[in-house]
Parts: sequence; structure tokens; C-alpha cells
Amino acid sequence: MPPRAHSAWTRTLGQLALMLAAALVLGLLVGQVWMALALAALGIVAWHYWRLRGVLSRLSSRRRSPATEGRGVWNELERQLRQNQEDMRSRKRRLIAMLRAYRAVAAALPDGVVVIERNTQRVQWFNQAATRLLGLRHPRDVGQPLGERLRPMQVSQWLASGRNAEPLMDAPSPVSPDIRLNLRLIPYSDDYWLLVARDVTKMMRLEQVRRDFVANVSHELRTPLTVVHGYLDMLDPEEQPEWAPMLKEMQAQSQRMTQLVEDLLTLSRLEAQEGVTTDETIAMGSMLSTLRREAEALSHGRHTITVEDDAGLDLRGSVKELHSAFSNLVSNAVRYTPAGGRIAIRFEREGDGAVLSVRDSGYGIPAAHLPRITERFYRVSTSRSRESGGTGLGLAIVKHVLNLHQARLEIASEVGRGSTFSCHFGADRVQARDTAHYGVSA
Repeated sequence: MPPRAHSAWTRTLGQLALMLAAALVLGLLVGQVWMALALAALGIVAWHYWRLRGVLSRLSSRRRSPATEGRGVWNELERQLRQNQEDMRSRKRRLIAMLRAYRAVAAALPDGVVVIERNTQRVQWFNQAATRLLGLRHPRDVGQPLGERLRPMQVSQWLASGRNAEPLMDAPSPVSPDIRLNLRLIPYSDDYWLLVARDVTKMMRLEQVRRDFVANVSHELRTPLTVVHGYLDMLDPEEQPEWAPMLKEMQAQSQRMTQLVEDLLTLSRLEAQEGVTTDETIAMGSMLSTLRREAEALSHGRHTITVEDDAGLDLRGSVKELHSAFSNLVSNAVRYTPAGGRIAIRFEREGDGAVLSVRDSGYGIPAAHLPRITERFYRVSTSRSRESGGTGLGLAIVKHVLNLHQARLEIASEVGRGSTFSCHFGADRVQARDTAHYGVSA
């Protein structure tokens, strides 16, 4: 107990003892001891109940406790209540100020912010940017299901995914189809979710400008590179032996530049596509045989190459595009695996789908590089990539091809132990083979 409260409690007990002592003395004088003590006790109880009634009355009416100067226990109680009321009012003012500040910050954000209830998906609050980007109006849309208010966007199923909802990267705004939005759902509590809508229209336009620029420059480079490459082929190193090393290096760099241009054009074409160019049956037995021959041609006998076909399935999609993706994985495995290493290509079932994996015993990739390894021109080791002749676009092409086929690329790697690149296809991209089971030997 604090010293001040202890002092007030001691003082009150002392006063009660004095009153009872005075009543006892008075009772002895008049010859009615018990009567005097009873009346004194009833008076004390009545007085305390009267003070208690006053405190309860002020608390129930939410009136501020008055300032008191006494030093008794009731005076101390009223001082404590008054102090608590002041502290509570101060905290309330601070909370209201913080809430207003947070609302002002949310209102000033350029991104649309919508608070929705988890179970009902009803709108609880939104900022001004949500009106501009999503067309929400206050108070009309408060308390309404968000899926109905954004019906042109078809987001009800996306909202139902909850914590598993992937961001919508390029969604048209219900206000105008020319406005492109990036939608992200953030479950920040058990009862409420936060929907953040970002205007990515300018970014998408800049991305399209970049794609057009890369495609146009790559296309324009084709002709001068063809001319340079042709003239280099016409030069005979035997006529000028001292030029032989320079001609060899010029031809190698010319071929590397040509391959870079071809990869840029391929990547630009894939980025511009909205789906696969053809939907045909891909005979995986023949595909795996082709991949084996390509791996052996690149390896020149320096590696042990095995191919396994355990799926007994074929794929559906573009033969050209999938062959390009698989060939990139195989060529990377050969380039980045030292002589004497092993490369295993395997096609097998995975639930209702299938997976094609390319495993090598090469250098491996540090874990810090794995999240960015599929970015264009990203290199784990610049010197090693140049020595191997890579352009830095192979895995970007693989990722885009698989995305067009509703498939995904998974990478597992350990430095010094090798890497495994797996292409996972869903049930809608596989089909049973019409002929009897055939495969390639390991």
C-alpha cells in the first residue's frame, strides 16, 4: 500500500477508535454502555454508507470527483478516483489523437486501403484513394460485401482464399479499364483483413516501353550481326596465321552476341504472349531422347548422363516452347558441372500431374541467390557465366514458358553438391499415352 494511502487508513482507524472510546465513556456516565456503543456504531456505519453513496453516485453519473483537502480514507479514495479519471481522460485523448493521425496517414496514402471483416467480407472502412481507384463511396458502401461492390473485378473467389491469396498483379479497375491495379490482401488480425490497391498503370506502360525497346533493338541488331558473322566466315586464318587467334575470338564473340539477340527476342515474344501459341500433344519419350542427344553433344563425353521416363504420360502445350525451356535447363547443367560429374534427367508422376527434373552434381547455387536466379541477366558468378558462354537469360525464358503453361519452376541447390531444377505441371497439362508404355533407358 502506498505511504499516503496507509497514512489515511491509519488515521481513519484512529478516528473510529476515538469515537468508540468516547461512546464507551458516555455510556459509563449514564449507565447505558451497550446502548451508547450501539448508537455510536450505527452512526459510524451510517456515515460510511453516506460517503459510499456519494462515491457511487459520482461514478454512475460519470461526474468528475471533486478535489478534497481531508486526510481520511474517503478523502484519499476520492483523490485516487479523481487521479484515475484524469489519467483515463489523458489516455483517451492520446488514443483519439493517435487514431486521427493514423486515419490521416491512411487517407493521405496514394494506395487504396480497405478494411474488411474476415467472415462476412463486408467493408468496414476505406480511404480516399479507394474511392478513386476502386470506386467505393462513403457511406453507401460501408457495411456492404466487397465482392459485390467490386463485381466487375471478380474478386469474391480471390478474397475467399484469405491468407493463401496471391497478389493480383495486373487487374483492371472498376472505375476505368485503363487503370491497372495491383491488389494485395493482408490478414492483420483474426477478425479483419486489409486490402491494398496500388495503381501500377504507369509502371505497366514503362514495362511495355521497355519490352518494345528490347524487342526493336534486338531485331535491328540481327542484320549487322549477320553481316559481321558472314565476313568473319570468309576470312581464312591460313592466309594470315598471325590473325588466327583474333579471328577465333571475334567469331566466338560474334556467335555469343547472336545468341544473346536470339534469347532477347525469344524472351520479348514470351512476355508479350497471353497463353501458349499451340495446344498440341507432346510425346515425352521423343522429347527426352532429344534432350539426351543435346546433353551428350554439349558434354563431349565429359559427364555421365542418365535419362529416366517413369511417368508414362505426355504433356499438352507448345512443343517448341517447352523444348526451349527443357533444353535451357539441360545446357545449364552441362555448362556448370565440372568434368566427371553426373547429370540426371527424370520425368515422373506427381499426384494428378507430372514433373520433369534436371539434377546435376555441379558447383551449386548459394541460398542467397535462389530468389533472384530467374531474373534476366542475373548472374551468380560473372566470370564463370562468361567462361561457359551463358547469356543470363536462360532461366528467365524457362520461367516465362512454364508460366504460360500454368506450370512452375522449383530450384533446390547446395553449394558443392549440385542443383535440381524441377518443372511441375498440373493435371490439365498431362494426358495418358495412347500407345503402350515406352521410355528411354537410363
